[in-house]
Amino acid sequence: MEAYAAVLNYAIPFFVILILIEYLAGRMMGKITIRSMDTISSLSSGMTNILKDVLGLSIVILSYSFMVKYLALFDIKTTWLLYVLAFVGKDFAGYWTHRFEHVINVFWNRHIIHHSSEEFNLACALRQSISGIFGIFTFLYLPMAILGVPTEVIAVVAPLHLFAQFWYHTTLINKMGFLEYIIVTPSHHRVHHAINDEYIDKNFSQIFIIWDKLFGTFQEELPDVPPVYGVKKPVKTWNPFLINFMHIWQIAKDAFRTEKLWDKVRIWFMPTGWRPNDVKKKYPIEIITDMNNVEKYDTPNNLAFRVWHWTQLMVTLLLILYLFNNIVLYDFFNVLLYAGFIALNIFSYTTLMDRKKWAIYTELFKFGVVLSLVYYWSGWYGVDRYFSYATYIFLSYQFISLLITFYFTFRQESAIEEKMAIS
Repeated sequence: MEAYAAVLNYAIPFFVILILIEYLAGRMMGKITIRSMDTISSLSSGMTNILKDVLGLSIVILSYSFMVKYLALFDIKTTWLLYVLAFVGKDFAGYWTHRFEHVINVFWNRHIIHHSSEEFNLACALRQSISGIFGIFTFLYLPMAILGVPTEVIAVVAPLHLFAQFWYHTTLINKMGFLEYIIVTPSHHRVHHAINDEYIDKNFSQIFIIWDKLFGTFQEELPDVPPVYGVKKPVKTWNPFLINFMHIWQIAKDAFRTEKLWDKVRIWFMPTGWRPNDVKKKYPIEIITDMNNVEKYDTPNNLAFRVWHWTQLMVTLLLILYLFNNIVLYDFFNVLLYAGFIALNIFSYTTLMDRKKWAIYTELFKFGVVLSLVYYWSGWYGVDRYFSYATYIFLSYQFISLLITFYFTFRQESAIEEKMAIS
């Protein structure tokens, strides 16, 4: 937990700087790379994911260390070549994990958050899941375990492999010549994120594009078919928690509603999006079919609304970094309480971004949680040792957040509705 948090102290600012560079480069090239609400949603999703990972909130069905211990046939000496082998093996396993997540109904819930953005940019890369509670694809590492690749090597390779997938989430880089035949490029991954019929469920590779070419899932980007991003059933929310579980909630509802017992069972493991015929007729779902008339999800906002939510995002990021830098001072339960507050904060402001009037109730509940934690700790997690009155500043900000949520929920919402009625 502490080691991963230390790595993120450097990784998070690095990612933020690259996103800023992409935005500035896009402005210089005359391209719009971000929409504020979408980008804030993406970055908020990334924060929920790193909290989950740092806390280790997942259950591994079959661990790699267990497989190595009982199945390894060789005792391999650790060299740089072994790290290369492990990287390639990790990429092979990543291809099949990615493919399973796309083509099997229940597993799509683990991945829908990453594809839910209707933009394609570096921020979108950080839309990662919190719903993959069970680690079920470790069996794909079986070849490396049999060869005896040590657990320590995989522990080093895994984060490097993950971070190496960040850069190609952009529209600013065109095709890259001979590299198109070797590695996954932005062009390849634009295809993967597109919902056009020509592109759907293609290019699952994560680093080396060779896997798609070997297993028949490769598709190049076509000059006359511009990618349309998102998911076939639009999520229509900025709230990452809702996005993370909406697909499995839909499956559960369909399983309950269908009359056939066999359909109640097989719906979980059928191809992604499959629904029983009786449910499809009685409870139709909007699916995008016309790529020329896709209306992106948006909510009413003005400059003040956008500035406030960028402020909320940055304050939340600072709070997370504070946790990561002080995580060794607290036991797991108290770290979990802190992370719960962060999660509640993200849920609250993204609910306001959706213009849901019940955002005020989540904000009131959050304020009550803050007061309780400050009372419990006689301050906010020791922040007063850095400078005096830090807890009072933190409490003041939370109270201001409550007042601003009231304002945007009621007064400004009424003003926007009146303006729309007049126009």
